[in-house]
Order: sequence, then structure tokens, then C-alpha cells
Amino acid sequence: MSEGEAADGATATLEDRLAETASVRWTNQWKELKAEVIDAELCTGCAGCVISCPHDVIGYDHASGGYTPFHLEDELGPDDCVHGQKGCTTCTRACPRFRLWEGQADDHLFGRLREPDEVAGIYDDILLTRASDDHVNETGQDGGLVSAILLWAMQEDYIDAALVSYLEGGEAGSWKAVPGVAATEEEILAAAGSRYTYSANTLALDEALEAGYSRLALVGMSCQSSVPPVMWSRKVGKISKPIVFNLGLLCSKTFDDAIFEELFWAKYGLAKEHMVKMNIKGVFQIWMDDGAYHEINLKECHAWTREGCNHCPDFAAEHADISCGGIGENANWTLTIVRTDLGREIISRMVAAGVIEARPGDSDPGAIALMRKLAEKSRSRWPTTAEASVRVGLPEPKVKAKA
Repeated sequence: MSEGEAADGATATLEDRLAETASVRWTNQWKELKAEVIDAELCTGCAGCVISCPHDVIGYDHASGGYTPFHLEDELGPDDCVHGQKGCTTCTRACPRFRLWEGQADDHLFGRLREPDEVAGIYDDILLTRASDDHVNETGQDGGLVSAILLWAMQEDYIDAALVSYLEGGEAGSWKAVPGVAATEEEILAAAGSRYTYSANTLALDEALEAGYSRLALVGMSCQSSVPPVMWSRKVGKISKPIVFNLGLLCSKTFDDAIFEELFWAKYGLAKEHMVKMNIKGVFQIWMDDGAYHEINLKECHAWTREGCNHCPDFAAEHADISCGGIGENANWTLTIVRTDLGREIISRMVAAGVIEARPGDSDPGAIALMRKLAEKSRSRWPTTAEASVRVGLPEPKVKAKA
């Protein structure tokens, strides 16, 4: 059998499995989620299960060394759930790492499964973009595209608020990312910039709903951007309906908050209260309030990789409407991956209105090549013992010859 025939067979098998899953009653509950995702170390900490739980029995530690859901009730212990025993299946329906998550999200969003050569997910177009407004451009990261999109989408009545992250206490000196709601221009710009530590922005959903917002944009890491389409595919219920627009951030990993004290301060004397900006461009870049600029080798940072990132296969936010990231040779431009009809509509209208500048993505072929390289690297982290379809398109693992 040729490689192409093998790939076709794998796709057909996945299609059959998806059809079978859709034809039977969904009975998976917390017990299965705990065993197959959390204990198996596939959990990214996206908090999809937390926000969807109708009984509020799933806790979440949004702190250094945490970012993992856990069960709050004592009746059956941490591995089982009374409500699950009675038929509640919401947590597994919401989980973007449970069983056939990628295929279900692809089929729901695009009406097909990704091909083996689509390691960065299915997309319609790739552009390089940046905000036309100088203030938005300078305030945001890599050209301010995300801020520009949120401002424009709110102005044009696509959304009335966004789930984002802020710095704790509103002060740059904390550098602890926390989820929050942005519903004004000031709030959107306050949320601009990259942190490189983790914030489960989905956790801001309750705050947004309590404030009366019903059309929300989700801005989140790759793992979080898979939450809405997985929910929609598995018919999780009304909790998923307010998220109407999905902005994904290209992400190879995030770091534990301890990196500030244990590496940046302890080794380099860089106090987080004096940091004003950070970025990753092959190295960890840090700007200080006295104008100093520092570069730290990424290899030194690996020890502080957040545990939830170790097996995440999605670099390119493959299930967002638009995926964004500052990679490539062009500083101050955002690599913009347009995936859905809604994403194409919004980007096209913004370009036509002059709100953003855009260039073809292939004007920087190195950025596209890097996207694919990083997507392959992330996808290769997915365990061979987990759902096999996630690894379709990767070379077979090399087997060492016996001596």
C-alpha cells in the first residue's frame, strides 16, 4: 500500500469512527475525563470543563504550578462524580483533548477532516497584517492586529465584549496573567501585549454573562481556541452559544510564573516589576523600564515549561476563526491565518476599510516555513499512545536499530 493510500485509509477510518460516535448515546463523564485526559497528562488547562459544568463541581487552580481541573465533591472521591453517575456528560463534551476532539472540531467548522499535509490545520489564506492606527499598532504586539480586530468587531456590532487576559492588579510589574472581560476601547488596549505565562481566558465567561454580554469573542491560546467548536460539535448546551468569534494565538508553549523569580531574577537580576515588554523571536526578549534590552536563550527557559504544554499538539490555533502570531522576519507584522468564512469576512472588511494593512503571506516564505516547522514539532509531542489521528501527517517515529 502506498503512503497516499495509507493516509486515505486512516482518514476513512476516522470518518467511520466519527459517524459511529455521532450515532450512539454519549455517556462519557468525569470518570473518563479524569482517566483519559487529566491523569494521562493530555490536559492543557483550558478550563473548558470548568466553565461548562452545570453543577459547579469542577475546581481550577489558576496559579503557578496549577492550571489543572479537579473534582470538588467528596462522595465518590476525586476520580468520579455523583452527577456523572446520574448521566451528566457535560465535562467530556467540552474537553478539546478528549478522544476524537480534533476530527469533531474539523468536521463541524470546515465540513471535512484535515489532510496529512495540513499539519497547521485547515485554512483559507495566510496574510501578514498590522493595525493602521499608530496607537493600536504600538500598544499591541507585533503590529497590534488582535487589538485592532476586537476594536473593529465591537464597533461593527459583531461582538459586545471579549474574553481576554490582563496583568494582575492592572500593573505591569506583576506580570501574572489573569482572565478578564474587555468591553471598551480602554479595556481592549489594556489587555494588549504578550505574557508567555498562562491565562485560561475561558474562565472570564461567567463574568461576561453576569454583566449582560451575550456575543463574545474568545482570545486564547491554541488549546483554548478548540473549546468552542468541540462544544458545538458535541452539543454541550447553551454555555457555548455566547462565543461567536474565536481569535487564536500561535503558541508553542507557555511558562510557569516561577520563571520570573527563579531564572530572570535569580540568574540575570531582572526584576519583573521593572519589565515593560516581552516577546519571543528565537530568544526570550525582555525590555526594562530604564530602556535596557535583554535576550535570554530559550533553552534556559525550557525547565519552566508549563506541564499542560508538554503534550499539546496545536501550535497554530487550528480551530480559531483567525489565528495570529508574530513569527517570521518582518517585525511589527502579524502572521494571520484566515480559517473560517467569518474570519475571511472580518479580515476582508477591515482591509477594505483601511483599518489594517495586509500583504500576502508568501511575501515572507520563511514565516510560513517556520509555522509549519513549529506545527510539526508541536504535533509530534502528542503521545503515540493517545488518539492516533492527531499525529496523521507526521513522519513515523524512528526506531533505533538493535545492537
